[in-house]
Amino acid sequence: MTDYLLLLPMSALPFPNIDPVIFEIGPVAVHWYGLGYVVGILFAWWYAKRLVTTPHLWANDTPPMKPQDLDDFVVWAAAGVVLGGRAGYVLFYDLPRYIENPLDIIAVWQGGMSFHGGMLGTILAMVLFARSRGINPWSLLDTVAAGTPVGLGLVRLANFINSELWGRPTDMPWGVIFPDGGPLPRHPSQIYEAALEGLVLFCVLRLLTHRRLSLKTPRFVGGAFVCGYGLSRIFVEFFRMPDAHIGYLMGGWLTMGMVLSLPMVAAGLWAMLTARKPAPAGQET
Repeated sequence: MTDYLLLLPMSALPFPNIDPVIFEIGPVAVHWYGLGYVVGILFAWWYAKRLVTTPHLWANDTPPMKPQDLDDFVVWAAAGVVLGGRAGYVLFYDLPRYIENPLDIIAVWQGGMSFHGGMLGTILAMVLFARSRGINPWSLLDTVAAGTPVGLGLVRLANFINSELWGRPTDMPWGVIFPDGGPLPRHPSQIYEAALEGLVLFCVLRLLTHRRLSLKTPRFVGGAFVCGYGLSRIFVEFFRMPDAHIGYLMGGWLTMGMVLSLPMVAAGLWAMLTARKPAPAGQET
């Protein structure tokens, strides 16, 4: 066993030791983690506007919303991501702690965001906003989902920089010894997630929107995003360490991330399988 432990670090990649804080101005510190959220939201907003200004991507060559609608929605989306992400983390991952220390709920600078909560918060914002503007909520989901993976990938890279959410011990040559992860090399599970939830999922959705023209079928692209994220997260959970205060839920392999992602897979599949193209203009019954 001792020889094994001595050999493992020799095959590990060095941790880059990038400062989580990009720069500081007085008491204000700009972190890579926060920048990932900001850039991700701005990219999704810009990309969504590109989609709705490309008529041939949509049913009857008629986009379901105007670019100005997306200008207004970006504030709703940001609120949904932040409030939902924080609420999800509190409820799903560390509720006893926050019951004992309720003021810690607003201490978002200490970390603690849940993707599943952020998604639910954003979906609620979509429904409320779409109803207020007379927009099909499914089409708004499709539009926003198409560019969301970029932000997911950036935030996962920030998790790597922060040396958090690292993976299980490994003897693979790309294992990384994290500063707070003990002496053994670990799977860089944040990089796995950035690749799958970010790059791969974005490319899949890009093929659906621009090759298959799936925006013509409301809720198909949104369903593909939800299902694709759920599958990616479940896969990476086999390499990622569970939250220390939760641990494994069953059998040394089932994690909270898996439990929360399974309904996403089911909901995404339902959305894709039941999606239907609207009737051509003038042929509605």
